[in-house]
Amino acid sequence: MIEAARAKLNLALHVTGRRADGYHLLDSLVAFAAYGDELRLEPGPLSLRIEGPFAEGLAADPDNLCLRAARLVGGEAAITLTKNLPVASGIGGGSADAAAVLRGLERMGHSLPENPEKLGADVPVCLLSAPARMEGVGEIVTPLPPLPSLPLVLVNPGVAVSTPQIFAAMERRDNPVLPPIPRFDYLDALTGWLRLTRNDLEAPARAVCPAIDEVLAALGSTGAAFARMSGSGATCFGLYDSAGKAATAAKMLKQHGWWAVATELAQPPAAG
Repeated sequence: MIEAARAKLNLALHVTGRRADGYHLLDSLVAFAAYGDELRLEPGPLSLRIEGPFAEGLAADPDNLCLRAARLVGGEAAITLTKNLPVASGIGGGSADAAAVLRGLERMGHSLPENPEKLGADVPVCLLSAPARMEGVGEIVTPLPPLPSLPLVLVNPGVAVSTPQIFAAMERRDNPVLPPIPRFDYLDALTGWLRLTRNDLEAPARAVCPAIDEVLAALGSTGAAFARMSGSGATCFGLYDSAGKAATAAKMLKQHGWWAVATELAQPPAAG
């Protein structure tokens, strides 16, 4: 049984407050790339094996989100994670992996957990793996109409960024919510709306990791119609008006020694 764990993109991310317990309140337009990790689940005692280009340094220890997700629903399976996405990179890799495990176990007869956000703020939206507005501390997920299958490039400069460090470096935590989200049928409509929004974590992340400035400038130089950092970084994305431009851009960006991949905005997974 195979489940895709697509890269999560915060196309817009506003930090709108902070609860008494320290958790930040978010308002985000989330989409997914047609590229990501892959989870294979087979019958057997609970175990985890990690392979793929980013397997090195990622431990299959009891605290791994894949194993924590399985234990949360009492699932037993031999899990193989093919790690194609950089670790600690702002595109929800660990959360998408955990969500894929939960979806796979659901297909094997287990119920989904009532509070998947216990595993991480991105897990509920990654369970959906489709365009959505994510609010609260990640527990409020409102599905949105499909986005156009726009070409995009994901770029990471090879620097792991600490999410708690980025939140701690924020100067303001009571920012306005997102403007009303319309239906986006073409590139200009989406980029025009995105220019009215922000990623409130981008400024502190750029201060901590100056390489993000270089990545965003390089995306602009390759003709991206819009470029922004995702999540708490350091992965950035660029939207393009053709797959050819995206492929050329990814090739050029790799010359900097960065991880870069050309893909597209994913369509929602087929029902069932």
